[in-house]
Amino acid sequence: MIDSFVNYLEFEKKASPHTVDAYRRDLTQFEEFATLSFEQIEISEAQHPELRAWVIDLVDSGLSTTSVNRKIATLRSYYKFLLRSRIISKDPTYKLKGLKNPKKLPEFVQEEAIKSVLDESVYRPTFEGQRDKMVMEFLYLTGVRLSELIGLQWSDINLIEDSVKVLGKRKKERIIPITRGLKQNILLYKKVFEERFSKVGQSEYFIVSNQQKQSYPMMIFRIVRHYLDLFAQTSKRSPHVLRHTFATHLLNKGADLNAVKDLLGHASLAATQVYTHNSMEKLKAVFEQAHPKA
Repeated sequence: MIDSFVNYLEFEKKASPHTVDAYRRDLTQFEEFATLSFEQIEISEAQHPELRAWVIDLVDSGLSTTSVNRKIATLRSYYKFLLRSRIISKDPTYKLKGLKNPKKLPEFVQEEAIKSVLDESVYRPTFEGQRDKMVMEFLYLTGVRLSELIGLQWSDINLIEDSVKVLGKRKKERIIPITRGLKQNILLYKKVFEERFSKVGQSEYFIVSNQQKQSYPMMIFRIVRHYLDLFAQTSKRSPHVLRHTFATHLLNKGADLNAVKDLLGHASLAATQVYTHNSMEKLKAVFEQAHPKA
C-alpha cells in the first residue's frame, strides 16, 4: 500500500519529488520497525500502540523533535489515505500526539550587513561576479526559496510590469513585484549574460553555471555562504537566511503581515507570524530607548 500512497501523492496531490521521497522513506522505516518489533509486515494493520512505540523509539534514538513530528505527519497522511480508500475503518493516528517543538526564531542578517553584502564593489565585473551578485540580490529582494530560484527562467521575468512569476510548493504560482533597482541590475546581468553566452535565448534558466547549465543547490549554497561570510554575523549562512531577512526587514518597516505571507507563498498566516517575533524584539528595543518611563 505504500506504493499506492506514493502514487497518490505524486500524481493527485502533485507533491514535490522531495516530499514524495521523504514520505516513502518514513513509511519504509516504520515498516521495518514494525516487522522487527511486532512481526507485522503490513503496516496498514498497525494500531495506536505500534505507532506510539515507533515514536518512542525515534525519540530514544536522539532524533530531533522536528524530524519526529514530520514522521508523525507522514503517518497521519498515510492512514487518512487508507481511510478514504476504505482499506481501514478506523484511523490509528487519532490519539497520536505530536511532540512540543521548542520555538526557534529565524536567523536574519542585519540591515547594515546586508548593505555591505550587496555593495557593488564586492563583486567582480565578470559574468561569474555579476551572476553571484544577482543570486544574492534576488534572494534578498524577492524572498524566493532556493528551489524557486533554481527553477526560474528568463520567460518568468516581466520587466515591463516589473514582476516575476514564481512556481512555488505544490506547483502554486505567485507573482512577486521587483524593485526599480533590481530591474536595473537584471538588465545589467542580462548584458553580461549575453556577452558570455552570445544570447539569452540559448539558455532558458535565469541563474546558470559557468558552463551555461541550470544551477543546482550546492552551487547556490556556496555562493551565498561565501558572501555572507564576509559581513554577516549569523551562525547560519544559507539561502533561506536571506528569505528570513527579506521577511524580517519588511515587517520591521511596517509591511502588512498578509502581504508578506503572499510574497513568501505561505499557505497559512501561522507560518509567517514567526517573523513578527523578531519585529517585536526591535519594537521593544525602540520603546525602551525612547519612552521616558521605560
